[in-house]
Amino acid sequence: MSDKSTPKKVLIELQYLPPIAYFTLLDGKEEIILEAHENFEKQTYRNRCEILSSQQVETLTIPLKGANKKIRTKDIRIDSDQTWQIKHWRSLKTCYGKTPFFEFFADEFEPHYHKKYEFLWDLNWDLLTKCLKIIQLPIKVTETDSFEKEINNNVIDARSLINHKSKESIKGFFVPREYFQNFGNNFEKNLSVIDLLMNEGPNARNVIQESKAVKI
Repeated sequence: MSDKSTPKKVLIELQYLPPIAYFTLLDGKEEIILEAHENFEKQTYRNRCEILSSQQVETLTIPLKGANKKIRTKDIRIDSDQTWQIKHWRSLKTCYGKTPFFEFFADEFEPHYHKKYEFLWDLNWDLLTKCLKIIQLPIKVTETDSFEKEINNNVIDARSLINHKSKESIKGFFVPREYFQNFGNNFEKNLSVIDLLMNEGPNARNVIQESKAVKI
């Protein structure tokens, strides 16, 4: 498929510190349209991310209010009665405190773990735009005005495509390029972008580009 005929817009859900495949999909696109009017889906990357500890892949999950009901994603509230921010930042420091670029990026991310967010959407938006800036991935970020089941042919519909339950769904566009990881003898694929940033720093964009299987 030529660049001329390849859609330059991607419709996708907003995720919490998304996995590397998310950014591989966005690389080279002009606009990301975030699905704001879907019903929230539990047990997805919308409120969880995967990082690498000395023992295993660790999942960080943001506690939510009312996620068992049909609620629009943009209206999902964070359960601030739980001390999730302290736990998440402690885990990030434990996992990445000795990586080459932790000190370089810590000041970029730590403020988001002290700010009191009411809505998951606002936290994820801030973190996504921060990651795009650090990676130097220039792309316009917008959101949907309403939920549409069918979309135009000039937009890639990637809603729920990248998820931890079905690793097969990303093989069409994502072949992970191995990079240095602080723990373990075996490379762990498609962790949160935070793992890539802390270990590779300015080289993160190159890893993302080299992880493309095909142009979509």
